[in-house]
Formats: sequence, C-alpha cells, structure tokens
Amino acid sequence: MISVDAYRDRVTELLGTTPATAVPLADAAGLVLAEDVRAGVSLPPFDNSAMDGYAVRAADVAGAGKDTPVELPVADDIPAGRIDVAPLKPGTAHRIMTGAPLPPGADAVVMVEDTDRGTDVVRIFAAAGANAHIRRLGEDVAEGTVALRAGTVLGHSQLGLAAAVGLAEVRVHRPLRVLVASTGSELVDAPEPLRHGQIYESNSVMLAAAIRGLGCTVEVIRSVVDDVGEFRAVIEPKLADADLLVTSGGVSAGAYEVVKDALTGQGVEFAKIAMQPGGPQGSGRWNGVPVVTLPGNPVSVLVSFEAFLRPALLTALGHTDVGRRQVRARLTEPMTSPRGRRQYRRGVYTPVLGEVTGIVGPRGGPGSHLLAAFTQANCLIVLPEDVDAAAEGEEVDVLLL
Repeated sequence: MISVDAYRDRVTELLGTTPATAVPLADAAGLVLAEDVRAGVSLPPFDNSAMDGYAVRAADVAGAGKDTPVELPVADDIPAGRIDVAPLKPGTAHRIMTGAPLPPGADAVVMVEDTDRGTDVVRIFAAAGANAHIRRLGEDVAEGTVALRAGTVLGHSQLGLAAAVGLAEVRVHRPLRVLVASTGSELVDAPEPLRHGQIYESNSVMLAAAIRGLGCTVEVIRSVVDDVGEFRAVIEPKLADADLLVTSGGVSAGAYEVVKDALTGQGVEFAKIAMQPGGPQGSGRWNGVPVVTLPGNPVSVLVSFEAFLRPALLTALGHTDVGRRQVRARLTEPMTSPRGRRQYRRGVYTPVLGEVTGIVGPRGGPGSHLLAAFTQANCLIVLPEDVDAAAEGEEVDVLLL
C-alpha cells in the first residue's frame, strides 16, 4: 500500500500549476495572482484633505480657541474632483471637501466642526497643527512599488487596491477546467423513480460543488453505466476541453470495475492507499489529460477529496496555504482503527474556553456509506497508521472542515 502523504504528493505533482492568464478585475475574485502587481500611480495620487473643512496655514490659526476664534476670508471653494486648484494666500482659507486636492501653500485642514461653516468669512475655534487632517502623496502606496505580491488570493480588498492603482485586469493562475464523471449501472438521476437495487447518484453533485468552491469550472457527466466501451465513448471526446478528469466508482478489486478496466494500460495507475475510508485510488494521464479516480462510496469520495484533490487543486491554482487547519482535541469516547491505515472519522469538534485543546467526538460509524453523519460533522478525526485504539480523554489530531 502507498502512504497517504506519498499519494497526495503524486496527485499534486500530476496537476502541477496552471499557467498565468489576464482576467478583468470583475472576474478575478477568489483567484490567485501569478505576478506581482506594481502601482501605476501613488496612493493617494496627490496631497488631499482627510476631512470636510478649511485648508489653512497652521501659523494663521495657531491662536484659535473656543473663546478666541480666528476669522479668515474664504478665498476659494474646493470640491472633490476639482483639478484647477489655486494656491492658498497667507491669511486666507479655502473651504475644502474630503478627498479634494490640497491647495499649494496650505499645510493643515481645520475640521468643519471646529468652525462656524462660513462661506465668505469663516470663524475658526480650534488650532490645527502642521499636517493636520492631510493625506500625503504616496503615504499608502508609492508609484512603481509592489502593491500586491504574486501568490495573493484576490478578495474584495485586494481587488479594490488593484483598481485604485490603475489596473483594469490582473494576471492570475487560470482556473482549472474539471470534468467530473460518476460511474455505476446502479445509479439513477433524481427524480427518476428507483427500482429495487438502484440508488440515486450523489457523488458528482458533491464533487462538482466542492471543486467549484475552489474556483474551478466543472462539467458533469452523471451515471455512466458499467460498460468499458460506453465509458470511453462518453468521456474520451470531452477530454480535449478539460484540464483534469475526476471519476467516482469503478476502481475496486471486484468485477464490473469500469474505470479500472477502461483506463488500465492507458496511462492511469491504480493502487491501494493506506487509509480508511478511500483505499482504492487511481491517477495518471489519459490522452495527456490528468486523471484522478476515486472510490464510489460517498464518504470515501469526500475523504479522498479532502486528502488528495483539495490540496492538489489549490496548489494548481497558485495557493500556498492548501491544508485544512489542524488542532488537537480530547476524545469524548474511545475509538478503534485498523493498524497500518490512517483513519479519517467524521466528528464534531468543540473548543473549550480557556484551554488550548478542545473536545471531539465521532459522528456516525466508520462505514463509508454513512453520508448523513458527514453532513452533521465539522471536522475529521485522524488516527495515524500506528494507532489501533484511542481511549476516551486521549488527544488526537483534528482537521477542521
């Protein structure tokens, strides 16, 4: 058997990293910068007022107070967006709005709240020191410097900064185009009525949602029957437009394992991974396209996604933080695990106020078909390969979902 860590590395290496492409800012949310963003302009791009008020010379209002107001003639009015700003003459004030350019000669802004709001002559009731309420050129970002580093995940604030320094588009790691296929002659797509021996197909729904949640585009092929010829006929024509094929089902050791039968000898290798659930796996290339094949039971699919696909996809998209947050927690009940395999159990983790470790208890049994228990879990309890039992109160590793 192959270790979980070794197989994760194999899948990550298979996917590599997507190339850089330019996308409009409106389409870049959640994507990862492939190149540094340099500021085309300084922020602020000019000295401007941080307040609604009056631009003055600090020396002219040095003696202003509540009982000793200073009166200055208002020589100009400067709204935000004005580009023809006249210099401020000594002994005068310019009424100024937030964001408006500071007139040459001014070195302070008096807040409007500290005045009588005069438009011809203003009475000022508080002194303002030099640089008071002024945003200076480049104090946030200087023109030509790096505003955002390659590897940055583009959230709303990062996109706002990119726009503020003059960009209309950014170069990001291109989203992966993923083809998801579920296999099994027993599968039926809702709302078609079930016959005895059939089940509703759910794996492709879960996988597509999880993969889209990482920023990839997904095309789904549901419920491919257990026939090698049909499997190849349905999926092979789609490969030209895909960066990755992900299948579920048909990879175990029994008969009618359509994925294994169709892809053995075609560049895909199948192996047993030292884990529970999710032992049977496959990966490789089919017609040059990366392929990752997952087991068919729904919990095995979800655990395999967390263990292998999620970190590999995030790495391919340019992320550097690709692992789930891991904490330690005390078990609320004993657990057993097959020695030699890393067990992942659905669990509910609860932090404990004032303590470093929280508590965690398994939710549902170890069966890979118990999907409802997964929906009630907020973590995976991880028992390593050399552990076959963990007692109540013992600390274990927990992956927070």
